[in-house]
Amino acid sequence: MALIVQKYGGTSVGTVEKIQLVAEKIIETKKEGHQVVVVVSAMSGETNRLLALAKNISSSPDNRELDVLLSTGEQVTIALLSMALKEKGFDAISYTGGQISIQTDSAHSKARINNIEVGRVQRELEDGRIVVIAGFQGVDEHGNITTLGRGGSDTTAVAMATALSAQECRIYTDVNGVYTADPRIVDDAKKLSSITYEEMLEMASLGSKVLQTRAVEFAGKYNINLRVLSSFEEGSGTLITNEEEIMEAALISGIAHNTDEAKLTVIGVPDKPGVASLILTPIAEANIEVDMIVQNVGVNNSTDFTFTVHRNDYDKAMSILKRTAKEINAADVIGDDKIVKISVVGVGMRSHAGVARTIFKVLADEKINIQMISTSEIKVSVVVDEKHLESGVRTLHMAFGLGKV
Repeated sequence: MALIVQKYGGTSVGTVEKIQLVAEKIIETKKEGHQVVVVVSAMSGETNRLLALAKNISSSPDNRELDVLLSTGEQVTIALLSMALKEKGFDAISYTGGQISIQTDSAHSKARINNIEVGRVQRELEDGRIVVIAGFQGVDEHGNITTLGRGGSDTTAVAMATALSAQECRIYTDVNGVYTADPRIVDDAKKLSSITYEEMLEMASLGSKVLQTRAVEFAGKYNINLRVLSSFEEGSGTLITNEEEIMEAALISGIAHNTDEAKLTVIGVPDKPGVASLILTPIAEANIEVDMIVQNVGVNNSTDFTFTVHRNDYDKAMSILKRTAKEINAADVIGDDKIVKISVVGVGMRSHAGVARTIFKVLADEKINIQMISTSEIKVSVVVDEKHLESGVRTLHMAFGLGKV
């Protein structure tokens, strides 16, 4: 009897009516002869509602207490879903992360899973029950409730699938798979039947919101087949698996974009060893993530140092950089929070030359100026002015022949 882990996001369980529909999907899988473990998020909008309550009490809520508060959202969902399954004649039982001992580190609001004790879940499965688990949460070594950050239910599902040696982990969401580009921007974007872990990891990290990056990392590390499906319509979705399982890798799998970008440049930096560390250390200490980095060739013993951060960290990073610039005798700090990143992703790049050349020519023909460039073995990313987002994505999608035939 194969074990299937299913995960349903907030929009899938956003109302009592939707919870009833989810229960029907779970029952279908159970009737196929599978053991079923279900991981659910809080109902759509619930986490934001709880956050707003906390902000009404404190402008900077204590992280431990915030985790205690936010974890209640999933507790509501697991109880309601278990009730719905029981009403339909199927034995189900709900558990919070703490009850089944999803053990994490102590980094409140962004904890990482260290271990899962699956004995309790296995016993319930052996007794024929459907096990419904709260995503997004766990407990640290001191018994404190922790949360895994936005999208953490995906990670919970993959971690459960790994710990239980599941046949497949199915992520149900409000889209019916992974597309070659955002269908809201590209009318003829095509749903992919399969994609590699590497490609999905790049797509997720570059702005595709279908899956959380850490969940894809987890699945790739432990070779767990992930499938993205729609909660609201039938279909086989998109399988995320290793490269060997995909018969013929496409040159380019998709075009990703990220609007959560801002660029900062320290001008006239003394061109000497260690200056990059002096600039980036205070940024890291402020818990600001840096993405792309470009340092120009030094001229007259000085250089310019540019990097990108999340847009909501822009003001904070700018304030830090202005202090740093004075300390290192840099000339000035300038920034731009009206940029976007467009990325072309595909494992086929490994064996094909000329992808970057095509990107640069296509954008040049569209009169789109490239401000920064970043490459890896399977992706090329460019930073451009945000006004060029839609035209850039559409043009590149067409140039690489990714549309529906």
